[in-house]
Amino acid sequence: MTFRTLLVANRGEIACRVIESARARGLATVAVYSDADAGARHVALADMAVQIGPAPAAESYLDGDAIIRAAKETGAGAIHPGYGFLSENPDFVEAVEAAGLVFVGPSAAAIRAMGLKGEAKARMEAAGVPVVPGYHGADQSDARLAEAAVEIGFPVLIKTVAGGGGKGMRRVDHARDFADALASARAEARGAFGNDAVLVEKCIAKPRHIEVQVFGDGTQAVHLFERDCSLQRRHQKVIEEAPAPGMTGEMRHAMCAAAVRAAEAVRYTGAGTVEFIVDASEGLRPDRFWFMEMNTRLQVEHPVTEAITGVDLVDWQLRVAAGEPLPARQDELSITGHAVEARLYAEDTGAGFLPATGRLAHLRFPADARVDTGIREGDEITPFYDPMIAKLTVHGPTREAAMGLMARALGETEIAGTVTNLAFLARLVDHACVRRGDVETGLIDAEGAALAADPGVGMEALAVAAVTALGLGAGPMQGLTLWGGLRHRLDLAGREVSVEPTAYGAEVEIDAERMTLRHGARWSIDGRAGRWRAVRLADAVQVFGPGGGRVEVPDPLARGMAQAGGDGVTRAPMPGRVVRVGVAAGDAVAEGDLLAVLEAMKMEHRLTASFAGTVAEIMVAEGDQVAQGALMVRLEAEA
Repeated sequence: MTFRTLLVANRGEIACRVIESARARGLATVAVYSDADAGARHVALADMAVQIGPAPAAESYLDGDAIIRAAKETGAGAIHPGYGFLSENPDFVEAVEAAGLVFVGPSAAAIRAMGLKGEAKARMEAAGVPVVPGYHGADQSDARLAEAAVEIGFPVLIKTVAGGGGKGMRRVDHARDFADALASARAEARGAFGNDAVLVEKCIAKPRHIEVQVFGDGTQAVHLFERDCSLQRRHQKVIEEAPAPGMTGEMRHAMCAAAVRAAEAVRYTGAGTVEFIVDASEGLRPDRFWFMEMNTRLQVEHPVTEAITGVDLVDWQLRVAAGEPLPARQDELSITGHAVEARLYAEDTGAGFLPATGRLAHLRFPADARVDTGIREGDEITPFYDPMIAKLTVHGPTREAAMGLMARALGETEIAGTVTNLAFLARLVDHACVRRGDVETGLIDAEGAALAADPGVGMEALAVAAVTALGLGAGPMQGLTLWGGLRHRLDLAGREVSVEPTAYGAEVEIDAERMTLRHGARWSIDGRAGRWRAVRLADAVQVFGPGGGRVEVPDPLARGMAQAGGDGVTRAPMPGRVVRVGVAAGDAVAEGDLLAVLEAMKMEHRLTASFAGTVAEIMVAEGDQVAQGALMVRLEAEA
């Protein structure tokens, strides 16, 4: 090794992941943290930690000078950027190297070559890599872009030339919608990347997103096979798997060879991903895939590749950064089994996947899955960063086995204290199309309402919530000791629940249906042992198991005090910054019309009118920072 200490210029699960591999190689590790992350898991894992700024990322994790100072002060000889933040910033790479440090990743030249999508596509065409039909020209006028969209043929995709993650991307199905979509895409791209240049591409009929993991040493490259990332929402990946379902040997050879050509065309160093869009309308064919972009960094979904190849990609990054050649030849790499990864987020799926915040009062992960996380029980999900809680990865001998293992892993995951996409993920894994491998990028959008729908808490789970709300379940005789056999009545989820404590649990009656509950490590009901667990929160009970969910426990003193709905006031669904107010006092609006745009957690969220009426009052201005629940716009209904 040419360096003995590694600074990780990131946070959360990827910082923890890099620290663990670095420690396994005997390296000392340095974490950096913002004020919001002073007690974070990645800080505790590292040998040293340096505070680099306040909570906003622009003043901490995006402050390259502060990160380089931290490396120099702690004697770190190398910096690993993780992903996101500064990982694909060529100016930061040059600054690191100018400071006499090693950047664990590709060269600034390679990042620049692939960072602007239009230029990258031109390079790929020259290297013999197929590209999607589209316009990547320098003329960025609205008129030229609209003209190009017509020439390409609708539907088209507007995509920012810089960045990724779905930000600044819009699908446009009709020419009449192009101008508004372009303005919105540019605004989001400008806020996320400081660059509002876009390109326009043909939108594929039945698209699948298949990417190839590549690894280079600056002279040659190898591939570590493909991953399927077609299960996406708002262009953000949700579940990834490797290898891709339905992949043929001919298709794999063509796609992986193209990915290696792409990497070698820019003399790529380290781990990277070449992303392809595939037309799967007639199955996977070697003449139906096209280059989309290259991510010049480690990917969030890299664990599935590690699972099927047995390779530690971070270890490879560190070895090549230290001057070693490629750790393996292409003929030494092979696929074993099948792997699936699910991204677990704090988000409200029923409210359009809005990111959520909250303190994790209870957190339990499955023992037989790989868990990548930067979160511990008691930690808080803040509005400053991506709300990922963890990535769960399973590996089985076949795809069917891996999907079954993922279903079980999700069922054994327990989280209380914030809303999550856990139930959504479980329904997605169990979806008939997903189970048979018939996936495409539009599946979640098409099935979103059913997948995100809240089925409500089941009768048995409600019974468990009732006994937990009463404080029962710590062990035999507790019910008799505390309650002396009294029958207690509660109003939960709009139902009257009757609970009579017994020596080993309770007799519960809901809607004239009686159930016998017995407590052990988990609650059993009518002899069905070990199916439900519950956690008591300040104002609710979280039930885990069949039909589980969050059950509000109302304060009897507060009954009747709830404010009536339909008051016409639009409130901020989460903390954020008002980037646009689309109406003025006195304007007439129809149901669904745009009222304002709120920027939060790196995404723009459209707030629309819930009914037709007149704008009575505007309570915010563009640029305002607002808290969750803040009053923004008040409407008056039509007379």
